[in-house]
Amino acid sequence: MMRQRLLRWSAYLAVAVLFAVVCVYLSNWQFSRNEERQTQLELVQRNYDAKPVPLADLLSPGESLPESEQWQPVSLHGQYEPSGQLLVRNRPHGGTSAFEVLVPFRTDDGRTVIINRGWAVAGEGTDVPTSIPAPPQGETTVIARLRPGEPLPPSGRGAPAGQVPSINLPLVAEKIGDRSTVDTGAYGELVSESPAPASRPHAFDSPSDDPGPFLSYAIQWILFAIMGFIFIGYVIRTEVVKHRDEAVGRAPREPRRRRDRDMADEDALLDAVEQH
Repeated sequence: MMRQRLLRWSAYLAVAVLFAVVCVYLSNWQFSRNEERQTQLELVQRNYDAKPVPLADLLSPGESLPESEQWQPVSLHGQYEPSGQLLVRNRPHGGTSAFEVLVPFRTDDGRTVIINRGWAVAGEGTDVPTSIPAPPQGETTVIARLRPGEPLPPSGRGAPAGQVPSINLPLVAEKIGDRSTVDTGAYGELVSESPAPASRPHAFDSPSDDPGPFLSYAIQWILFAIMGFIFIGYVIRTEVVKHRDEAVGRAPREPRRRRDRDMADEDALLDAVEQH
């Protein structure tokens, strides 16, 4: 009998250990996500409102954008090439699925930078924007924040003519037919244009500064692991007490009933009345 109990308790402990291992793994995952989020917030805080610098100071042709330079504003001088405009579909803006507007910008030194000028919604009765404000014509100075390109959708979905499913810069270069000069290391998220046009697509909101729930989730998983051991300890202790009572022929203990304080006061009052 004792051997069976030991085997059963060993199984309980094994389950608790396995549960704790899973909880620790999930906790570490949430801690790592929290660290990544904190890194992103620090990067935005450092670079988002920094002074614009020339593109060549941060990114040479053919290079990928260093993570430390994301959101850094750059100053570009040249001309837009509106004939290469593309729309990025299924972008969440304004509480709906919007389109972002990509336009190639040819700089004075011959580089072509993809500028994301903002977002637009589909027109009434159609699934694409019916009117998109045009970029400035002629020589223009653009201030834009550098952003890394995006991967292709894992689903492999495509897009209609004049559109792309994501800001995958090699795909964008292929779509506009200019693979040789398009910078595929980064694109620019528009801040301002000079001369300023009469209107432009909707501007982007600032990045959220919400740290996210990752830290609280990580702590919760640690508490779950501890609670698993506490629960198993309670179960084992309950069985030990039960078997001890059975061994001495004692009836199983019933949980104590707590009497309501008001009830106790009423009983005392009744006893006093009966005595008189």
